[in-house]
Amino acid sequence: MSDILATLVTQAGQQTARRRAARPTAETEAAAALAPAPRDFAAALREPGLGVIAEMKPRSPSKGPLTDDYRPADRARSYREGGAAALSVLTHEDGFGGSPEHLGVARAESGLPVLRKDFITDDYQLLEARALGADAVLLIVAALPATRLAGLLARTRELGMEALVETHDADEVDTALAAGATVIGVNHRDLRDFTIDRTLSARLRPRIGSGRILVAESGIRDAHDARALARAGVDAVLVGELLMRADDPAATIKELTA
Repeated sequence: MSDILATLVTQAGQQTARRRAARPTAETEAAAALAPAPRDFAAALREPGLGVIAEMKPRSPSKGPLTDDYRPADRARSYREGGAAALSVLTHEDGFGGSPEHLGVARAESGLPVLRKDFITDDYQLLEARALGADAVLLIVAALPATRLAGLLARTRELGMEALVETHDADEVDTALAAGATVIGVNHRDLRDFTIDRTLSARLRPRIGSGRILVAESGIRDAHDARALARAGVDAVLVGELLMRADDPAATIKELTA
């Protein structure tokens, strides 16, 4: 695990401990049982054409602030108007300035499936995600032992959600497949030095197989990048910084999917 990933995982664990103390597991389980039925995240990404998972995050550890006017409700509506297939909501507080409470806001305002994007290692984070209305969660292969990944993926599905299982190389793809992943993300960013390799998704597509959903993550700069990824067999792109910095996020999404 890279140093930056280890730091983010540690911070997420500390955030989870604080939130569990404020809202114990039994209370969160009750809230999860009463939450609206999950929307089908995978089905949304299987729709014809290149899907866009539009990401909401006020800042990033590497780039700093991405906007000085972060209004989750307005952004969720804008993403829906642009034709996003689903939303990704950063809920990591220390590194990204997010909040788990933004999940419910994004879901209500967009009407779309919503992914909790965080550094998940604990069952409580899954339970909390469902209680707050998440339809899917991010599980990062590099942050989890293989057995733990499989266990968290199984628990995610028990709660009615799907997981975007993030990988960075061929070995991690094999680990994701062994765990039973259906939606596999390929992160083009090397977390050790933050370099971007936009060819990685294309090279890993054969290994992932045509029966699974491939999501390209990080480094999508424009419609040219999106078209190249679509030609390479990518089903969806997860786009954050480009949309957060865009003057008109809805128009940018339309350009990516044109």
